[in-house]
Amino acid sequence: MANIITNESLESKNNEQSVLLQFSNEIAGVRTKEDLQLAIINVLRDLLDTKLAMLNIFDDDGIGLSPYMFDRTLFEKAEIDFDKMEAVKLDIHEPYTAQVIKSDCAIIFNVEEELEKTNSGFAQLWKKVGFENAYGALLKVGNSNVATMWLLADKLDPSILKGICSQISVAIANIQANEKLLLYKQQLEHENVYLKEQIKNIYNFTEIIGSGKQMQKVYHLMSLVAESNSTVLILGETGTGKELIARAIHNASHRKDKLMIKVNCAAMPANLIESELFGHEKGAFTGATDRRLGKFELANNSTLFLDEIGEMPLEAQVKLLRVIQERELERVGGKDTIKVDVRIIAATNRNLEEEVAAGRFRSDLFYRLNVFPIYLPSLRERMEDVEALANFFVAKYNKNNGKNINRIAPKALQQLHSYLWPGNVRELEHLIERSVLMTTDSILREVYLPKKTKKNDAEENIFSKSLEEMERLFIISALKRCNGKISGAGGAAEVLDIPGNTLHSKMKKLSITKSEYF
Repeated sequence: MANIITNESLESKNNEQSVLLQFSNEIAGVRTKEDLQLAIINVLRDLLDTKLAMLNIFDDDGIGLSPYMFDRTLFEKAEIDFDKMEAVKLDIHEPYTAQVIKSDCAIIFNVEEELEKTNSGFAQLWKKVGFENAYGALLKVGNSNVATMWLLADKLDPSILKGICSQISVAIANIQANEKLLLYKQQLEHENVYLKEQIKNIYNFTEIIGSGKQMQKVYHLMSLVAESNSTVLILGETGTGKELIARAIHNASHRKDKLMIKVNCAAMPANLIESELFGHEKGAFTGATDRRLGKFELANNSTLFLDEIGEMPLEAQVKLLRVIQERELERVGGKDTIKVDVRIIAATNRNLEEEVAAGRFRSDLFYRLNVFPIYLPSLRERMEDVEALANFFVAKYNKNNGKNINRIAPKALQQLHSYLWPGNVRELEHLIERSVLMTTDSILREVYLPKKTKKNDAEENIFSKSLEEMERLFIISALKRCNGKISGAGGAAEVLDIPGNTLHSKMKKLSITKSEYF
């Protein structure tokens, strides 16, 4: 009998060692949470004849714990709501968890005794499952707490449990490190894409072109706000260079060492805006095959440029407002709160006050964005900069196209000054590019402006008329832009930089009637 018992004991130990060795080999190859769960299920079944009750993982703050994995089949008799169970958020102060953290080895909780002492929800759950004891163990790597593991059984071998726990601890730490590496890799890939877009699409301005009064006001405001963390709202027509101003503010801030992230709110489909801004977890929705970082996380410790903010749908505005206010977010399909330090620069060509009044833009978001507004003037309001901008673009497209144009002819400059530029600087750049390509010698003699329509022909073709006719049309144009206001703040006299009485006299002399400008 002694020999039989000894042989059985040896056979049992050999079996345990074989299972542990197999578990070690499986753990060594684990790269994902799913692989680890399968390995844990197998070893608990083969060695301890039990199932995993719960494995809670420590959050980044070291205080909270989130459910990481559990075996649903263990709780079939208990008839519980698994989604509700998975949503339970614990921390290190929860009584059972606190006891496990303080102990160097697994703690055994007798279910009946716990029900008599506290009648807690956990003890009631353990009772429903039908085992005598609950086992809680702290999983550590070095001095760092990784997770807590809970098992339910009538009796377990503590030494085997300790060996299993140490290997699971290392596996979880490896998975977390691997996930962080994947996130860093993804972030680098995103940044690489942004850098390529930046090189391809953004003007290579060493400084912004323009020295007139209007631009001097813009430069002054930029210098006041650049080094702060305040939110900036850039207003202005399409094509005035709002993104260029945003980049200049970012490059003059203490965040300049990190890449500014741009989001075009008008280009994002409404159903993907949340995922684009805040990211998503794997399996959050159909097609979410991997975890993805959102633009806010990519812009952490940097600047997020929200272009065309006026185009954002109302439902997305609510979530954006919360993130701006709280400085924290949750990925789509995620449960963890992620802190972010992001400086917001928004831009729009819409009148947001009118959008608020019409109910298309949230007033609370408008006030949150409108901390430091900067109005970017249209090209029509700074015609003194047209020649400098034109020369800059000629030099740029000279280089790009192998041309050798060294000056712009007076006739071409006259064309540029007489055109109204509805497309602003962007239109000027594209027209100069086309004109450079059409030029065959060293002088740009003509700018290929769009064909005139009946509506703007009288205003734009003024240089084919007499001096008196030119003056008359110029005054009418100024009056139209000022909505018929002659003198006072914002009136035509102020725009033309002449006294109001002088303008009245000229209008009388040139027979300009109200019907022509109002």
